[in-house]
Amino acid sequence: EIRSSRLLLQNSGKVPSEPVQNDQTKQAFLLSLSSVHPDTGKIIPVMFRPPAFLPMSLPLVIVSSLPLQAKQTFFCQFTFHMYNTVFSLLNGNGTAKAEKYSVQEKQVWYGLGAISYAACVGALPLVFMNRYTLKSPLTQLVVRKVLPAPLLGLTSAFTVAVVRSPEFENGIEVMDRNGKVVGVSQKAGEKAVRETALSRGILFGTTFFLPPVLMYFVERAKLAKTPRVLATVRTVVVLSVLAGMLPVSLSLFPQCGEIKRADLEPEILSSTEETELFYNRGI
Repeated sequence: EIRSSRLLLQNSGKVPSEPVQNDQTKQAFLLSLSSVHPDTGKIIPVMFRPPAFLPMSLPLVIVSSLPLQAKQTFFCQFTFHMYNTVFSLLNGNGTAKAEKYSVQEKQVWYGLGAISYAACVGALPLVFMNRYTLKSPLTQLVVRKVLPAPLLGLTSAFTVAVVRSPEFENGIEVMDRNGKVVGVSQKAGEKAVRETALSRGILFGTTFFLPPVLMYFVERAKLAKTPRVLATVRTVVVLSVLAGMLPVSLSLFPQCGEIKRADLEPEILSSTEETELFYNRGI
């Protein structure tokens, strides 16, 4: 279906003549946009396409935010960061790089290290609390309510930066307004990774911060009478916050990023007169 849609786009031209053809072209464009990597042209696996991000992330966010023990927290956050890291890897910039070793292999090892580190950071406060028997109400409040949001935001940004580090180490392609590639820029790669990491940190930092605050008022108002109703309300709150923050996060920076010509490397400055150049930021 995806290949047929892309063939339709190639054969339809920019201005379809018939209304039916126009609707078909629009649907084909949306399907191609959500299913195919813009740099490589390869079809993205179903679970890691942008439309699947919300339904796949929601249960991971809910489970990771539960008041669990240290080992359970480590496992849940490892799974959470695993999905988000693979998503970032498959939806990052796909500039081909000629190296003695596989860039994908390097990113896989970087990703595994970042995922393990992020899961350890998430579970570490619980380990300290249990090891030193810190059970006071203030400690419980800080460890279980205050720390998770900033830690998850920072570690989510960290895993994106690590798994996509080859982009600012080796550079990504920059193009003029006509789509012509004028060079490979490390500075554009750094900007793309920085913006994506920041948007991911804001997304999950806010998603882990707002629901506990809202649930505090729900519990005080005694709107939920039973634990089952309370769990249902909590799920709805998390879903609403994540669904609301996802488009905000993705729209903070355009996927087709822009960079000033003056901010690029000298070898690119000499190859074009364009004042602004463009690159695929990734998601």
